[in-house]
Amino acid sequence: MPFALYLLALAVFVMGTSEFMLAGLLPAIAADLGISLGTAGMLTSAYAVGMALGAPLMAAFARRWPPRPTLVLCLLAFAASHAIAALAPAFPVLLLTRVLSALANAGFLAVALGAATTLAPANQKGRALSILLSGTTIATVAGVPAGALLGTASGWRSTFWAIAILCIPAVCGVIGGIAKDSGQGAASVSPPRLGAELSQLAAPRLFLAMALGALVNAGTFAAFTFLAPLVTGTAGLAEGWVPLALVMFGIGSFLGVTAAGRLSDQRPGLVLAAGAPLLLAGWIALAWAASHPIALIALLLVQGFLSFGVGSTLITLVLYAASGAPTMGGSYATAALNIGAAAGPLLGAFGLATGLGLLAPVWVAAALTAIALAIMLLAWRTLAKTALDASR
Repeated sequence: MPFALYLLALAVFVMGTSEFMLAGLLPAIAADLGISLGTAGMLTSAYAVGMALGAPLMAAFARRWPPRPTLVLCLLAFAASHAIAALAPAFPVLLLTRVLSALANAGFLAVALGAATTLAPANQKGRALSILLSGTTIATVAGVPAGALLGTASGWRSTFWAIAILCIPAVCGVIGGIAKDSGQGAASVSPPRLGAELSQLAAPRLFLAMALGALVNAGTFAAFTFLAPLVTGTAGLAEGWVPLALVMFGIGSFLGVTAAGRLSDQRPGLVLAAGAPLLLAGWIALAWAASHPIALIALLLVQGFLSFGVGSTLITLVLYAASGAPTMGGSYATAALNIGAAAGPLLGAFGLATGLGLLAPVWVAAALTAIALAIMLLAWRTLAKTALDASR
């Protein structure tokens, strides 16, 4: 695989740390700004909404721009929004900075996904996606727990400053490692009209893959966003155990993305047929065993593996189904991921607000996964055709 893919993954690591770090900071933010835990969870949803809406908008706006300056501009905007967040005096300002940083992240990821699919061989989109998303999963292993520790030691604002500073080497990596024409394919070939690319959204295969990816990711974020209170409240562990729980989930997610990257190009149907039922069973087991610390930590590793393995395979199918939209396909994959990331925390917060207890987000994850599994069974023929195209 081209070295440029690994440099893109470095930038995705920085952005992924920001996206996931709130899982370990929500209690501190809520206490400092005088808001409820459910309200603080809206920060995750606001970020995901910005990603879901920003991905297609940014991709459409910048579809004819050279990739390298577009990626650098997005990174600089991302850094600036985090510097403002570190100084935010009130919750509305912090909420706005999350939307702005999400728009920058969306633009970066949409362009990076498009570049990845052209940098890699045509039959290895899944492998290219796994390298790119490894930046996110490594963020959950190293960046997010480090952010939680930094937030505990120096306050949650210090974590936002750290993200802004980490953008500097990411910018240098993109400038130094991404060629001016990377991701553009043959320069002489003009992309299809925007209307033609948008019309691909009406294709059943693309819509199905996006819907399933959104549902699975919604379940993942419903549980992951409220992981800290689950560890300290339901399991009764000290706050210092939260980073370890995040690390275990992150290790599982890295292993899941890596395994899926090797299978989603050749055997995506097998990954979904085996992984989706196991993912549902895992959420149910986590809900039942969350009060037992050892079982909780072990199941977080398993669920990280299954949720990211199944989720990344579905996003790979989005990229294959969107092959007729070369400049917009990456934004469709980004939108699918983040529609789920927006809905999941909202539904998890709703479960908490209804008085169902700290396990409510986990049961929400189980319900969303069950819906996705039911849709897979009902639409298996359509899904199988997409999987067959991916394996060719």
